[in-house]
Amino acid sequence: MNSVTIYDVAREANVSMATVSRVVNGNPNVKPSTRKKVLDAIEKLGYRPNAVARGLASKKTTTVGVIIPDISSVFFAELARGIEDIATMYKYNIILSNSDQNKNKEIHLINTMLGKQVDGIVFMGGTITEDHIKEFKSAPVPVVLAATVDETSEIPSVNIDYEQASYEAVQLLLKHGNKRIAIVSGPLDTVINDEKIVGYRKALNEAGISFDEELLVKGDYTYQSGLDAAEYLLKLKEPPTAIFAASDEMALGVVHGIQDRGLQVPGDIEVFGFDNTKLATMIRPTLTTVVQPMYDIGAVSMRLLTKYMNHEEVTEQNVILPHRIVERNSTK
Repeated sequence: MNSVTIYDVAREANVSMATVSRVVNGNPNVKPSTRKKVLDAIEKLGYRPNAVARGLASKKTTTVGVIIPDISSVFFAELARGIEDIATMYKYNIILSNSDQNKNKEIHLINTMLGKQVDGIVFMGGTITEDHIKEFKSAPVPVVLAATVDETSEIPSVNIDYEQASYEAVQLLLKHGNKRIAIVSGPLDTVINDEKIVGYRKALNEAGISFDEELLVKGDYTYQSGLDAAEYLLKLKEPPTAIFAASDEMALGVVHGIQDRGLQVPGDIEVFGFDNTKLATMIRPTLTTVVQPMYDIGAVSMRLLTKYMNHEEVTEQNVILPHRIVERNSTK
């Protein structure tokens, strides 16, 4: 079946193409009787307005590109949900892509999105390089970073204070009398991860405990890297009495790694997570963790983007949302 065009609708309703266009685009300057005729014709013929063609005419496609590392991760799924809900509220459609935190793929996706004539982009990634910033700045549409830090603070963003959150987590473990506290970090080349390590070191420093290189284990935010980290840490001559993991998923691996060796959490070793994803309450013991409000980060970054797209006033370009700590059963 041939696809129905605006021309067919105009002929069926016996009106001009301009009138059909006005009806389709919600222009109020159409007589109710004419509008009904056009809508009836659209329904009868099954006409679907072409968003891109419409976009070319109005220079707006009401589509937003969302680039995230991995939709199958609980962490990013929550974020995507927040973006989606606000987008729907403001009548934007979403094109969602997974970048696997691969720089070439990220740059390629940015350009693909721009080629699809999106009106804006919400971007979430690991490391924001000069190349990324160049792409964002030369993009003809606004870009907002979600749970992603750009050291130059030039690109609008929505985050929490990762350093402070990490500092508070380690302070709590110190308060419980722990002297040997290990940290399982994410990849070492991301600003967010660096900030978490700075917070960890600051808390130790204030408590007069010197930083011990062997208690810093690099993970990659996955469950497996948490298991591996626990295995390594428990083999040390002096194993830690508490382990702070930079993500809940790694914390789960850590807990299971400890339990696999017949040790108790929190009896023998306390474990602290980061994110407060659904996983935190699915494990036994339930996980003490930093609440990173992923849904809110998604929602606020999408709202910030709508402000830029609609040329509304923006009072704060780099938004820091509040975090908190929720204590459950993996700490004493």
